[in-house]
Amino acid sequence: MAVEYLVPVVFALMFTALLLGAHLGLAMSAAAIFGTTMIIGADGALALAGLSVFESAQSFELSVIPLFVLMGVFAAKSGISSDLFSAFHVWLRQRRGGLAHASIAACAAFGAVCGSSLATAATMGKVALPEMKRYGYSGRLATGSVAAGGTIGILIPPSVIMLIYGILTETSIGDLFIAGIIPGVLLTLLFMTTVVIITRVDKQSAPRIEARHLPRESARSTFSKVWATLLLFVLVIGGIYSGVFSPTEASGIGAVGALAIGVVMRRLNPRAIGECLLETVQTTSMIFLILIGAILFSAFISLSGTPALLGEWIVGLSLSPLMTIILIVGIYLLLGAFLDTLAMIILSIPIFFPIITDLGYDPVWFGVLVVIAVELALITPPLGINVFVIKGLADDVSLLEVFKGVLPFCIALLLLIALVIAFPGLATFLPRLAG
Repeated sequence: MAVEYLVPVVFALMFTALLLGAHLGLAMSAAAIFGTTMIIGADGALALAGLSVFESAQSFELSVIPLFVLMGVFAAKSGISSDLFSAFHVWLRQRRGGLAHASIAACAAFGAVCGSSLATAATMGKVALPEMKRYGYSGRLATGSVAAGGTIGILIPPSVIMLIYGILTETSIGDLFIAGIIPGVLLTLLFMTTVVIITRVDKQSAPRIEARHLPRESARSTFSKVWATLLLFVLVIGGIYSGVFSPTEASGIGAVGALAIGVVMRRLNPRAIGECLLETVQTTSMIFLILIGAILFSAFISLSGTPALLGEWIVGLSLSPLMTIILIVGIYLLLGAFLDTLAMIILSIPIFFPIITDLGYDPVWFGVLVVIAVELALITPPLGINVFVIKGLADDVSLLEVFKGVLPFCIALLLLIALVIAFPGLATFLPRLAG
């Protein structure tokens, strides 16, 4: 079978398997093995598959994934999310829409110890949504702010998506983590600005809360509720930034640090620790199964020559490098309509990354740009996984209302994409400073 026909057939087989309910990792692996068999034969394809599984299981570099996952699970079980929301509520309570602001800020802070958008949205949603409902916030603003805020979890380091991107492209994970800090802070401010605009246009979406109904804690006293997050962030990211230890070492230190904090705060007992370990194994197994499928699929894509063919097609369009980037971002926005985040990264990077490097773009900058584009996919219809997570926590709000609620935040994400493209230094300044 000619390569130009083989690649579409393999993609069709994979999507058919997904529609039939197959696991993403298994669907990619099966389709990739079939395609590779058609190119180099069954013996070569099976040998490649076995080698990929063995190397993935034995790789020291991949140990960073379960350790950062464990760190996030320990942090969530320790109740850090509720502490963060409570603290930011006290600090931002004098503003209209203070609970929405607190939700977004707490999502950003929790993302610094979690690394997962879905986990951030789900964890903060359980804390913030009941409070906003109690104080009379509109369902649209409440769900929209938490669903959008959850997306910050994969931009603020550490980030599971950045880990996957770094592994697939052999880009420095430490540089990727550090590069996400400024765009992550900027996105948090853009989301909070969005809340300001929404509450000024529709004052009923966030009624002012009378002083007697507000928490009596002082802003200074609430610092005790954020010390754990600050300590973990400084320990992990500060250690990487200063060169004291590598990202892999940082993940181990972060996991032990999160465990120690949970034990000191008396929120982690032996039973809870066991539950954390089990959840980490389940999450890591899922990620590794997808990652193995990605490695096999990447090998097939490379053998098929698709990156070179696609690169020739894009060159044939006579687009400038900037227009090429805009085209790639547009493709990501389209993919986000029917693929989840891991699938988007894993299927697209083997195709787009060679094009980006040929054009001379910084791989770290492109990694940040891809993560932001993926963030947008998390809250856009029809898939919008974060939206469905929040809808599951807010039974009294329709799915349509939740999507309407996240729409203004989608505009903020598009603005951030434009800013990162126009000013690459937003993503590259800190890595270059560290280097």
